Amino acid sequence: MIRVGVVGLGKMGLSHLSMVRAHPDVEVVAICDATSYMIDVLSKYTGVKGYTDYSAMLAGTPMDAVVIATPSASHAPLTRQALERGLHVFCEKPFVLDADDGEALARLAQERGRVNQVGYHYRFVGAFQEMKRLLDAGAIGTVSHVMAEAYGPVVLKPKGSSWRGKRSEGGGALYDYAAHPINLLNWFFGPALEASGTVLGQVFSKETEDEVYGTLRFRDGISGQLSVNWSDESHRKMTTKITVWGTEGKIYADRQEIQVFLRDGSTPPAGYLKGWNVRYTTDLTKPVYFYVRGEEYSAQLDHFVAAIRDGRTDNENAFASANETDRALSMMIADARGEASERSGERAQRAPEKRKRWFFAAS
Repeated sequence: MIRVGVVGLGKMGLSHLSMVRAHPDVEVVAICDATSYMIDVLSKYTGVKGYTDYSAMLAGTPMDAVVIATPSASHAPLTRQALERGLHVFCEKPFVLDADDGEALARLAQERGRVNQVGYHYRFVGAFQEMKRLLDAGAIGTVSHVMAEAYGPVVLKPKGSSWRGKRSEGGGALYDYAAHPINLLNWFFGPALEASGTVLGQVFSKETEDEVYGTLRFRDGISGQLSVNWSDESHRKMTTKITVWGTEGKIYADRQEIQVFLRDGSTPPAGYLKGWNVRYTTDLTKPVYFYVRGEEYSAQLDHFVAAIRDGRTDNENAFASANETDRALSMMIADARGEASERSGERAQRAPEKRKRWFFAAS
């Protein structure tokens, strides 16, 4: 059995705790949260040893891996502590708020030979997995453009700030929401090379942005438009969708389905016809060992556990991969400031636009 500790028992932490406790190859041996009441209740009814101090948990209970589901600003130091103790690490997204920290942690995980993974669960959604498969197979020819969107009703009125609404703690809509579609673009097309036209706009929040718009450039001349708003109450819950245009057709995917249009001159892959095709996530998703929130959440934890069991460190959503997303987010912040926004090569300085633009310094 793989011995696991869980730190951070908010919404996602409790979900991860329920899923990892149900895994047939896992024994949860410790839990940790700053709220003593939460620890008292969970320890009483689960029998799992509880801590309010993370360092004490690592020192006091032998374990093989840790699941980190704390506020984003704490991810880097908590991950480093775990790696230095030789533990495998699953960390919630976004990975870190400083991409240099992420790069250092990816190197450390590789040096220690530890399995490492970040919770970008959309890579385990059947429709997005099918989109990846079709793009890799060249089903729509040469890709020219992509539209990545995410909307939801997170911040709908001015109110007191939680950690999620503070740039220094949660990273705002950029890190908490835009990270998801950008991570999918990284999966499909590799790291972003440049950011331009970035707008980080406030709607209700006092200390960070609520909407993110801009353009990312990828290899082979692929351009990507990003449109994200977590103050959009026209959506009942978070909705992430990707649309890709190519010389031989078009692909659209969201959590529920994938729609594929193939032109008359294209060569359809097996199972597809020219014209419109629709396949549903329910038909593309494999059964999981336990269900909470969606199959993709259980699937990503099962993937992490399987990598530990099988001794593989080349698993999906590893730190190095997640850090490509953090680099793209950093480029967008730099672009919103009117600074250099290219990943590599010549870094021309951009003059700030005259119209008012919101941006916030990363901590």
